Amino acid sequence: MKAWQLERLGGTLGLTDLPIPEPRAGGVVVRVEASSLLSYMKDYVDGKLPIYHTPDRPFIPGGNGIGIVHAVGSGVWHLKPGQRVVLSSHFVAQENIQAPAEMLLGITAISPDSGPMQSDWPDGTLAEYALFPASAVTLAEDLAPLSAIQLAMTTRCIVPFGGLLRGRLAAGETVVVSGATGAFGTAAIMVALAMGAARVVALGRNARALEAVAQLAPGGRVTTVAATGDVDADLDAIRRVCGGGDGAHLAFDMVGNAGDPNMTLAALRSLSRGGRLVVMGSMSVPLPVPYTEVMLNGWEILGQFMYPRDAYRRLLDLIRGGLLDVAPLRPLVYPLNALPEAMAAAAHAGNLECVVMDHRDE
Repeated sequence: MKAWQLERLGGTLGLTDLPIPEPRAGGVVVRVEASSLLSYMKDYVDGKLPIYHTPDRPFIPGGNGIGIVHAVGSGVWHLKPGQRVVLSSHFVAQENIQAPAEMLLGITAISPDSGPMQSDWPDGTLAEYALFPASAVTLAEDLAPLSAIQLAMTTRCIVPFGGLLRGRLAAGETVVVSGATGAFGTAAIMVALAMGAARVVALGRNARALEAVAQLAPGGRVTTVAATGDVDADLDAIRRVCGGGDGAHLAFDMVGNAGDPNMTLAALRSLSRGGRLVVMGSMSVPLPVPYTEVMLNGWEILGQFMYPRDAYRRLLDLIRGGLLDVAPLRPLVYPLNALPEAMAAAAHAGNLECVVMDHRDE
């Protein structure tokens, strides 16, 4: 098979010929049809992201993907050759312990205890075939109207879906999404609408992207607030559009590498009594929590990394039920052998654009 192999972060990335993986115990070999490309893939490959930890030998990078089961190993009972599946990079150890190790397949180990997992499962999806643990593979059948490219774009939605599940979003609630003009922030708006949010307030700094997200739902279910960086001013603006002045039930924070905490604080303080804040983004400075306000208002602050194991199945059910439409996302499609060009495009893609590798064009 053809596969992209990375020597190490900052090392040589090359397209090479490798044997098709053999199925192993608990594993599934998938013929990859399409995979989504991370926006930061070029910086990752160039070694500019030191927080990432990769195998100590050459490996196949790549995150989530779509494909057809080619073969299964022993101990795999439900997945069968010929079935269409989603490959999730998020892998959690299956031992029945309180804090199982987790990692992102083909991307990074998360903590020292995930190093042995990464040694066992070093490779990702940027190849014609991928070997994944069965628990990171989800059936994607009964979705015939969606092409492999369209299904690959659902990977944009799965991360915010994990956060909205963590925040216990209920139908009819008002949600504030901070960092709404980023790729995952925009996807969070789409998923919140699919889950039944009555109103979504999009908080972000990019005016053109805010105009685009305002069109995601008819009837004014999505309203926008242009963040100024002034917490009090932004708070007033959010509360004005929340309806009734009571604030939001849930705030979902997906700011990326924020240099100040102001947008997150505005989202937190926009909550009604008993509201919840989910943090899933990143910030280069501390978040100064207003202790007294949190206590008096009964607010919850919930951290969330990725998504539960059953989340992809539930996300696909939203699509099957006609609740989640990925049509607003625009695919930028590249053949597998054009990875360098695709990485450059991903670094500059808009919030409604998704770079997808088509593995079938070789």
